[in-house]
Amino acid sequence: MSVKDTLLALLVVVIWGVNFVIIKIGLHGMPPFLLGCLRFLLVAIPAIFFIPAPKIPLKWLALYALTISFLQFAFLFGAINIGMPTGIASLILQSQVFFTIILGTFFLSEKIKAMQIVGTLIAAAGIGILVEGGMTNTLSAIPPLGLLLTLTAGLFWAFGNISNKIIMTNSPKTPILSLVVWSALIPVVPFLLCSWLFEGPKAIVDSLVNIKAPTIFSLIYLAFISTIIGYGLWGKLLSRHETWRVTPFALLVPVVGLTSAALILGEMLNGLQFIGVAVIMLGLLINVFGPRLMNRKAAHQI
Repeated sequence: MSVKDTLLALLVVVIWGVNFVIIKIGLHGMPPFLLGCLRFLLVAIPAIFFIPAPKIPLKWLALYALTISFLQFAFLFGAINIGMPTGIASLILQSQVFFTIILGTFFLSEKIKAMQIVGTLIAAAGIGILVEGGMTNTLSAIPPLGLLLTLTAGLFWAFGNISNKIIMTNSPKTPILSLVVWSALIPVVPFLLCSWLFEGPKAIVDSLVNIKAPTIFSLIYLAFISTIIGYGLWGKLLSRHETWRVTPFALLVPVVGLTSAALILGEMLNGLQFIGVAVIMLGLLINVFGPRLMNRKAAHQI
């Protein structure tokens, strides 16, 4: 990769890493379902008037939208809203890597490699250590329900990855930004319905009438910077380079997430949590790079 593209990849990492702190800021002034509704409404409009619709079956567009957009962020926003530390959430959400591998064996007939199993088990042990270290009363305490909701968000991100893989396999020329923008229309309705049912009409009206500058900033960041700019740059990088050159940069997102949460929100980790973070990152690294290293070793032996 050129220096320019490397810097663009790092820019996306920073955008997505800080995203978790921005979510927390937005949730201070707006309930989670309504925040999700407005976020995706702003992603779709006015962008759909300038970006052509993807030429794919509606069922696949709906599946992608409901998994990676609605269900992922409904659970993630809910987790952060009930006290899940944002930095730790950015790391636990990477469980999508392992869920994607497992789902790929069922829906895409992909084979799990030995190193991926090792990486998954190591990461699972790291989550256990992280949870044990999070049984405190500090800003980095981990509520059990928050952990469960974040893991569920990772699972639905994985389902979104599978649907994205199916879309790109059957329609390889589908622009990723077109997919993101037009799929954003679909989760607006279930988010609004959930907000009406669970948060109530009064909360909706009060949030909109009394909306503050930090909430507006959060919505702008989540919709335009994190989604349109972030996914747009990421899609361009994937179109220019092999996936193995680009995707490992995503491993840096939790690093930025943890750092920004510490600097902005004061979410400091204790010693045991640091060990848990390191073990999870080791599991992710083994999962991403392990199979490639084993293939190289086998090739050299031949």
